[in-house]
Amino acid sequence: MLIRIRSPRKILALGLHVFSTSNAFFSVSSRPSQCSPDEMAPHAVASLLKNPNWEKNSSLKSLVSHMNPHVASQVIALQRSDNDICVRFFMWVCKHSSYCFEPAQRTQLLKLIVSSGMYRVAHDVILVLIRECSSRCEKEMLRLMSCFDELRGVFGFRLNYPCYSSLLMSLAKLDLGFLAYVTYRRMESDGFVVGMIDYRTIVNALCKNGFTNAAEMFMCKFIKIGFVLDSHICTSLLLGFCRGLYISDALKVFDVMSREGSCSPNSVSYSILIHGLCEVGRLEEAFGFKDQMGEKGCYPSTRTYTVLIKALCDRGLIDKAFNLLDEMIARGCKPNAHTYTVLIDGLCRDGKVEEANGVFRNMVVDGIFPSVVTYNALINGYCKDGRVVPAFELLAVMEKRACKPNVRTFNELMEGLCRVGKPYKAVHLMKRMVDNGLSPDIVSYNVLIDGLCREGHMTVAYKLLNLMNSFDLEPDCLTYTAIINALCKHGKADVASAFLGLMLRKGINLDEVTGTTLIDGFCKVGETRNAMYILETLVQMRILTTPHSLNVLLDMLSKGCKVKEELAVLGKINKLGLVPSVVTYTTLVDGLIRSGDISGSFRMVELMKLSGCLPNVYPYTIIINGLCQLGRVEEAEKLLSAMQDSGISPNHVTYTVLVKGYVDNGRLDCAIETVRAMVERGYELNDRIYSSLLRGYVLSQKGIHISDESTLRETDPECINELISMVEQLGCGSTSGLCIFLVTRLCKEGRTDESNDLVQTTLKNGVFLEKAVDIIIESYCSKKKHIKCLELITLVLESGYVPSFKSFCQVIQGLKKEGDTERARELVMELLTSNGVVEKVEMLAYVECLMEGDETGDCSEVIDLVDQLHCRGRPTF
Repeated sequence: MLIRIRSPRKILALGLHVFSTSNAFFSVSSRPSQCSPDEMAPHAVASLLKNPNWEKNSSLKSLVSHMNPHVASQVIALQRSDNDICVRFFMWVCKHSSYCFEPAQRTQLLKLIVSSGMYRVAHDVILVLIRECSSRCEKEMLRLMSCFDELRGVFGFRLNYPCYSSLLMSLAKLDLGFLAYVTYRRMESDGFVVGMIDYRTIVNALCKNGFTNAAEMFMCKFIKIGFVLDSHICTSLLLGFCRGLYISDALKVFDVMSREGSCSPNSVSYSILIHGLCEVGRLEEAFGFKDQMGEKGCYPSTRTYTVLIKALCDRGLIDKAFNLLDEMIARGCKPNAHTYTVLIDGLCRDGKVEEANGVFRNMVVDGIFPSVVTYNALINGYCKDGRVVPAFELLAVMEKRACKPNVRTFNELMEGLCRVGKPYKAVHLMKRMVDNGLSPDIVSYNVLIDGLCREGHMTVAYKLLNLMNSFDLEPDCLTYTAIINALCKHGKADVASAFLGLMLRKGINLDEVTGTTLIDGFCKVGETRNAMYILETLVQMRILTTPHSLNVLLDMLSKGCKVKEELAVLGKINKLGLVPSVVTYTTLVDGLIRSGDISGSFRMVELMKLSGCLPNVYPYTIIINGLCQLGRVEEAEKLLSAMQDSGISPNHVTYTVLVKGYVDNGRLDCAIETVRAMVERGYELNDRIYSSLLRGYVLSQKGIHISDESTLRETDPECINELISMVEQLGCGSTSGLCIFLVTRLCKEGRTDESNDLVQTTLKNGVFLEKAVDIIIESYCSKKKHIKCLELITLVLESGYVPSFKSFCQVIQGLKKEGDTERARELVMELLTSNGVVEKVEMLAYVECLMEGDETGDCSEVIDLVDQLHCRGRPTF
């Protein structure tokens, strides 16, 4: 029953009504006959507490729904003889009263209990509160400890030994080692004798935070008092050294444990040491200790195997990780949720999302319930693969199975939406996040701001940036870098510079990446002076560690053929004590080539050698390109031979430059031979190669020179078929890259039907090119030819493949705009079926939201909702 009464007088009136109609109450009531309404409420509630199963009494729930701490303390005072009832009522009223629900009101109630002199009740309540906070978060524990300080200062109230001991354990559990030490000192000053279990707890707490020196001092005191060194203390030290990656010290402790009979290493000790060795990449030693466990009669646990499996997954050794899983199961050691999560995460990082999904299904079949971390790992895998539909199905499954999504779940999904170009949908997903009672964190905002900036939606990005301050979330370097980068890409380096100033005023440390981004932005709009100013700022702040920022400036000068200025910047690099890199010299070579100074570029290569910076393939490739552009192909060939004689092999860029040079100079046969050499060396052909060859065929057939941009306008289907045939004959393994190139160019020239025919031919040959299908669908949708899109999607599905989410989305949105809602709905169901979605009903709401058009204005509704996130009133019970 929901009761929305705000007035205390109405609450009392309701209480009087309940009491007047309750025979049970009159039978147990000990209330005086003459009482004011304010006195009546505590007596009434206290009377109901004498009934069995009072926690389920609906009348009592109604009475306390808005009870304030003052009245609650009076109820407890009336029950002070029954400590158990007092503690139970304290916890119960905090959960059922909108006034006592907040942590601040809870501590206020505790203060009222102490002020009333009910110390025994207070100590028992504190024990319960400490245990409750230890399972929650650090913030609540700190708030509770602040309350203890206030009780001590105002009322002279001190914790008893059970409270101190419990507090130490909770602080250790929350990894608050320093606070555990402070608590120990206060405990001693209060005259309590610290027991063996407390010393163990303090050592453990210090070690968890890496305070191993302090922990060793405690251990010495521990032994000096007369306690015997045991495996618990030694294992804590082992943990401390391993967490600090002091593996040599950890091995010494382990050696002592192995020699001392009273503290022999157990499964936990071995697991901690193995984990430490894995963290520093010493896998062979880690596996050696795993094998040693059996010899010592201490068999590897689930944690031991899981640590090793994670180490193998982190190295990309997925097959070995599964072999270890098989060994684990064969030895009767059952994998847990964490083991499966590690494997799922490893497979997702390796791009094997379907295999990860298979492991997930096996996990459920084995009766192991996935945790929120497991779901997050698989959701992240799908989102990185651009498959947001299966990712959202997992969200629906989580909600159905009562596994509450956390902030990271929504962050992964929002990032996934941004990856497929749907940042507005990601902003709307924040609404769902808030509805679930979760507060967006800095990662949430960074994901959204970065996604919006990438798509050019700067207005919404600015609004989200302003909202962060409302939630005590300070934008960090990543936040501002995303905005600065987007502004620079849109030619607004001056606005980006203002954001840099704001960033510095807020005390956010500027890094080299952000500074270089802004320098690049000013360079792109030709504002050399401002770029130089930013560069000098980076120098003054001593942020520059590499010549990368200077290289960006050099590149701009190079493209403007400003050789003198380039040489001046080189002098500045040397003056700053930065060592010029290969990129620095390569940029200078490029500048000289652009200005037509071939001999100067050769001299720069020699200077490069003299300075001890050996040239790689790129300076030579730039000179070869320059020679080819000047028609000096024979000289380019000689330089190529000289480069190879010096032990530098040509790469794909070199071959690309040569192919273009040969075609430009009418030597198609040499170009084809170069491509053949390129394929034999294992290099993949690229768009520039295809474009040059196609141009070469047009030149050889029609005798006309054409640019790369107009190649396909002058190309007939025979020429295209000849190019495809030639590429197939070269035996480069796959013509996928060529097909995508041709589809892109044909669609750009308005020849979408030809590109569609090409893709259908590849489908018949058992090859699915998702990117090519996306391009064709986009082209047809722009011409409102949605029937053609449906035919292509049907063909793809019949061929056993699944079109991308992007393609489905474009066609569905197009059909809706045309008013063909029936076909749109059918395609939505096809999308769910083709993605293997089982929970179609649960998923439908998500998919329909995702399929809506993106014309959502400035997302003001969602932003307003988020703006109210921390301004909510008390909950209604």
